[in-house]
Amino acid sequence: MSEEQGVLHVDLGKKAVFPSYEGGIPSEKVNVISWIKNFINKTFVITELEVRKLRHDPTELFTRAAQPALWMLVFGEVFTRVRAIPTGNLSYLDFMAPGILAQSVLFVAIFYGIGIIWERDLGIVHKFLASPTPRAALVLGKALSAGVRALSQAVIIYLLALLLHVRLSWEPLSLLGIALAVILGAALFSTFSLIVACIVKTRERFMGIGQVLTMPLFFASNAIYPISIMPDWLKVIAHVNPLTYEVDALRAMMLVGGTSVYGISTDFVALIVSIIGLVAIGAKLYPTVAR
Repeated sequence: MSEEQGVLHVDLGKKAVFPSYEGGIPSEKVNVISWIKNFINKTFVITELEVRKLRHDPTELFTRAAQPALWMLVFGEVFTRVRAIPTGNLSYLDFMAPGILAQSVLFVAIFYGIGIIWERDLGIVHKFLASPTPRAALVLGKALSAGVRALSQAVIIYLLALLLHVRLSWEPLSLLGIALAVILGAALFSTFSLIVACIVKTRERFMGIGQVLTMPLFFASNAIYPISIMPDWLKVIAHVNPLTYEVDALRAMMLVGGTSVYGISTDFVALIVSIIGLVAIGAKLYPTVAR
């Protein structure tokens, strides 16, 4: 019997070879752990690269917030006085504020894919594809950077809600949950945007489709009215719309007296599962944008 370089040989007429171990951990597990660490590291590198672009045009974040601000200031103020929409124990402006935050995140993320087309034209996509970075890490890194951008929208909507006397919750866990919901929502819709960009491949087509998709996603959700008052066919769409679950989570955590229809855990599971599915599709389609 002899032991050389972590491999145990037993002489019983034949040599039996056992898997090597490193530090008491099977080498197969070491390789998996190493791959996961490498994947996470490269994902955050891509995220950092994307976030740095904000230095060149930080005003984009504020211009994106203009439309949601108008919704709160005009639409919200008017319908608060009309009281035509049942919102339970919440004023309509309180009910609407989380929906407008989700809308703001949607508007920032849904046009994120156009950056992929610009990167293709500049040759950046080809450099990414030539690197050893996993395609899923490229897609996920871009998605997380959209989430970081969207946090600025949360700050703006919070300030506006304060001015309008919305009853906001300031509990630390609630604020952390809101930040997570905003990041997940932006990651989800930016990945969806990337998939659209990979399919259409031109800026003109992408902008047209982006405009078409934004409002249906917004109106087919619980952002500005409860699902209970929708017609049956629209309820079906709302239940499979990820924006519905983002708004539901935000409404429960953002407001004093806010409640979740589906349960906050269900909301987050729905968002995470949707992101995983879209990242897998995006990773598959990402190389096609360079063709």
